[in-house]
Amino acid sequence: MISHSGKAPRDEGSREECIRGLGAVLNALVSQSRALTAQASETFSAGLQPAAFHIALWLKAYGPAKPSAVAEAVGMDRSAASRLTRELVRLGLVATSTDPSDRRSIVLSLTAHGRRRMELATQAKGAAFRTRVASWSEEDLLLCTDLLRRLLGVPANAGGESR
Repeated sequence: MISHSGKAPRDEGSREECIRGLGAVLNALVSQSRALTAQASETFSAGLQPAAFHIALWLKAYGPAKPSAVAEAVGMDRSAASRLTRELVRLGLVATSTDPSDRRSIVLSLTAHGRRRMELATQAKGAAFRTRVASWSEEDLLLCTDLLRRLLGVPANAGGESR
């Protein structure tokens, strides 16, 4: 079997070692991403739990939505998402409005204040990312993007903006 780099693996033990090494690097990536998200959350609103920031980040990316849809999309149970959403509303970062298609339901959306704070938070997060890849060639950027898409099963034409 020939790899993406055109090199044949030495043996099955070597392949397993490579897989463990990749797993370790991915774990480090996830840990660093969580730390960066916690910093962005703090920029968004001091003392805010990062999980609440994820709700606001989802609303920035996808727009107004019912609380149940947001909870499902960010992988939270409804009670946790509801508690965090109440905090975002209390802080003036998220607003609730009546769903025009179902007057019994509400829709969540970022407020103007929430959009401004989100812009500051995502700018800081983006600057940290750009610093890390500043010395990478365009070829390296494309290769890393391609390999991560393959790992995640994301089509090459899916999305372009990082969240």
